[in-house]
Amino acid sequence: MNIRPIRMGRFPGLLGVTALGVLLAGCGIRATEVPTDFGPAPSRVRCSQAEADGASPPAQGLPAQVFLLCGSSLVAVDRTVRVPDGAADSGQRRAQVAQGLLDQLSAPPTPAEKEAGYTTNVRGGTTVSGPRPGDPQDALRLSIPPESLTSYALAQIVCTFSDSAAAEGDGSVTLGGQDDERARRYRCTDEVRTRPGREPPSTAVTDG
Repeated sequence: MNIRPIRMGRFPGLLGVTALGVLLAGCGIRATEVPTDFGPAPSRVRCSQAEADGASPPAQGLPAQVFLLCGSSLVAVDRTVRVPDGAADSGQRRAQVAQGLLDQLSAPPTPAEKEAGYTTNVRGGTTVSGPRPGDPQDALRLSIPPESLTSYALAQIVCTFSDSAAAEGDGSVTLGGQDDERARRYRCTDEVRTRPGREPPSTAVTDG
């Protein structure tokens, strides 16, 4: 019975595998045909304040925080708001601070913030003024009625204003539109921060 010798030229990969097995065996390492899984590559941390910081040198003005959208939550980021000097009264100054915060909310996020996943739902060109006769002293009137805003934009504005010099600092802010509707007092709660898709809770203001 004639047995034909195996020509290694017909099996170019066999010789390499055999040599690798011998080499590993000589080093005391068992060869394996199952590739080692080191897991996915590390991903960039999203919604991190550290990722958003340091994008640009701080400007002169009033240090403040605004709430941007990141993922499905509201996250506070640092801003600087310029407030003109010489406000006639506390109501006017409150409105000036609120306007500066609105401008920051409607501005596009910085490149670092975009990379970290931040967005905003507040439209540009929105303005704010102080209370009307019959309003509470801390009321703010938006150029767009609050009920016409998206729940995300309203949540951003409510949480930003209520945590600033534009409000009384009790976690709420009184907002109204430019119509004759009575203003309402909105509250920024933990649920609003974690679920801004729901409208912030509010109560009607019955007197000034």
